[in-house]
Amino acid sequence: MAAIHFLLGIFLLLLVCSAIGLVWLLREMGCAERCLPITADWISELSAERYRPMLRLLDTDELDLLKSQPHFTAGQESQFRSNRAQIFRGYLRCLHADFLRISMAIRVLMVQSRDDRPDLARVLIRRRTVYAAAAAAVHLRLFLYERGVCGVDATGLMRTFEEMRRELRSLLPDRVMA
Repeated sequence: MAAIHFLLGIFLLLLVCSAIGLVWLLREMGCAERCLPITADWISELSAERYRPMLRLLDTDELDLLKSQPHFTAGQESQFRSNRAQIFRGYLRCLHADFLRISMAIRVLMVQSRDDRPDLARVLIRRRTVYAAAAAAVHLRLFLYERGVCGVDATGLMRTFEEMRRELRSLLPDRVMA
């Protein structure tokens, strides 16, 4: 019975932390206006490739190699994890800012469109929600990574970013992208 209460407590704690993170991310995503201006040059240069190093940054191979060294200490491992997490957070901030810009650009295009686009509005809301949930999960796992509990997989976050980028590019005339 005590084990059930313990697991329930852990589940509720994770649920509350996830909810707080999701609210924070949704609030941040609502402030996209500060991310403007969006230019054709920025859109044409926008690529998920600039964030690919982020996916390898927290890979365990380097850490495993360091751990195999005879004088590598637990303190050094903690420092290594902390440094990598800090760099990773920098990538996340840039990714988030770009995602907000993409989202804002799509909203601007929807408002300026001659035709109503409820389909595009649904896609935008769904992708923003998926992105916010994926970002909250990445932030939680990053917190746990720093403590040596688990790894971080940001591929879902990157996939959602790339889908939004492709959506934006598909809405623009070819002459804008040239």
